[in-house]
Amino acid sequence: MSTRKKTTTALPASPSPAAPVLPLAVVSGLTDTESHIYRTVFESVMNQRAAPGTKLPEQALSDLFGVHRAVVRKVLQRLAHDGIVELRPNRGAVVAVPTPRETQQIFEARRLLEAAIVPLVAERITKAELQALRRQLREEHALLHKPDQPAWARLASSFHMRLAEIAGNEMLHRYLHELISRCSLIVALYEPPGNAACEHDEHARVVDHIEKGEVTKAVKVMNEHLLDLERRISLDRPQSEKSLGQILGLA
Repeated sequence: MSTRKKTTTALPASPSPAAPVLPLAVVSGLTDTESHIYRTVFESVMNQRAAPGTKLPEQALSDLFGVHRAVVRKVLQRLAHDGIVELRPNRGAVVAVPTPRETQQIFEARRLLEAAIVPLVAERITKAELQALRRQLREEHALLHKPDQPAWARLASSFHMRLAEIAGNEMLHRYLHELISRCSLIVALYEPPGNAACEHDEHARVVDHIEKGEVTKAVKVMNEHLLDLERRISLDRPQSEKSLGQILGLA
């Protein structure tokens, strides 16, 4: 564990624990109105209101947000680019329906990436950063006792992003941000409730091994943690009978 003051390339700010992990694209290239629509759709998915396959008609969204269809179309295209929705020819946009193969590939890529990040963290982390990680773990633990799984999931994701920041590699940070966004979508859509305690414990074990300089063990626990998260995915969820406005929290 390093005790020197680090001078590393500035990285994009990680999402705050109070906000979902949004794809980087949402902070640039969209107007305030477009970002609002993007966030509304994204959060309805993350909060499990919008099931996979939920239809997102351009005209209905245009009416709900009071904007032209061209605005809605641009946002849907960005959501499709970020893997949140699918644009189906002659059928319009729907909330993404990840296939088992896509899910496997996303988690495989994430395991490989985080296996590269953990050794860099162990090499470069400072005492102050370690203390900050411990504080974040305490916040995670506190949320375990509250009935807000999406809020816990957002904080859990930010733990992984914080490790990537400490690693000090901007490209690894950027790629992990994209993968976590995709994983968060899959988990929000398909993971059954009641699994948070195990994941928090695994985060704590990773930090324990990093603090002791046990890099191989830290990588092993992280890999097992992500494998366990993938195993809990059940690609089956019923459609909601609510209106689009209710699903998006606008009615």
